[in-house]
Amino acid sequence: MPAPHVQRPMKFMFAIISVFALSITVPIPTLAARSTTALQVYFIDVEGGQATLFVTPDQESLLIDTGWPGNAGRDADRIVRAAKLAGLAKLDYVLITHYHRDHVGGVPQLMARMPVGAFIDHGENRETADANTEHDWQEYKKVLGGPVQHLVMKPGDTLPLKGVRAIVVSADGALIDQPLPSAGMANPFCAGVARYAPDKTENARSLGILLTFGKLRFLDLGDLTTDKEQELMCPRNRLGKVDVLVVSHHGWNQSSSPLLVNAIAPRVAIMDNGATKGGSPIVIDTILHSPGLETLWQLHYSEEGGSAHNTSAPFIANLPGTDAGNYLKLTANADGTLDVFNSRTEQSRHYAAQQ
Repeated sequence: MPAPHVQRPMKFMFAIISVFALSITVPIPTLAARSTTALQVYFIDVEGGQATLFVTPDQESLLIDTGWPGNAGRDADRIVRAAKLAGLAKLDYVLITHYHRDHVGGVPQLMARMPVGAFIDHGENRETADANTEHDWQEYKKVLGGPVQHLVMKPGDTLPLKGVRAIVVSADGALIDQPLPSAGMANPFCAGVARYAPDKTENARSLGILLTFGKLRFLDLGDLTTDKEQELMCPRNRLGKVDVLVVSHHGWNQSSSPLLVNAIAPRVAIMDNGATKGGSPIVIDTILHSPGLETLWQLHYSEEGGSAHNTSAPFIANLPGTDAGNYLKLTANADGTLDVFNSRTEQSRHYAAQQ
């Protein structure tokens, strides 16, 4: 196995940002020239929550999570802005991974701004003793009582999206019991790892999907915790390798164990962290040293990570300072090629198809 490409910490990179950026970037296509055969994915900055918008070549849309409530509708406004950039007038599907405030809290404000066709989730809230979680679950249920369709998914189910295949791999604490196609190999990264303590929160109930588009494989597990990662990946890897990983749990150290990250060996990892939420040094280091990684992208510079534990500046959407709400956008083709665009730098990086 070739040695992984490891990015240098930011303290080594700021002095050469301009030269380095020019060496890796290509202009992003204009909206008029946008390919209608590509899968587009917008990673929207909701300050350490999640809001990831997929737009298929058939112009069907899937939003994973809705960010926080409050803040004068900040997160809902940012989602609507991304949807309009993608040419959408409605959201076909909104998938709620679990019922923590940074994932489901923005639902009422989003519904006031944009039509939604259907909500997808794992079923009932299981963290009833937490007041905030139960409150946001009740607010979400009020929306489900309206005209929108409601789909409850379990592991092995397939989302009703045209042009891509998105299979549910985790939901409500359950996991796929059989490996996916091209998976099932023994996982050497499980050796010597003690059993992780079980998580009792909604995080362990996260609805996670593996989306396939042509040759591209894309994994989003929400906030799935290390105990569930271990159950899913040991002794055999039920997922196989992926091209793109949405870093679980915003890069917090309750998720993204080496036995998961090293086994799936993502080429591109995208972390939806905030400046002060997520981005734990141990997770950033695990991803940067994972086999086959080409780039870690972050929505924010992690203050916890500091100069020694962040990706390089050209791959960060929001640097320290004024909160600009910059986003990242991935454009993927069925042949396995993809580009990631940073709205802060207005530059993109191209990735060739895997051989």
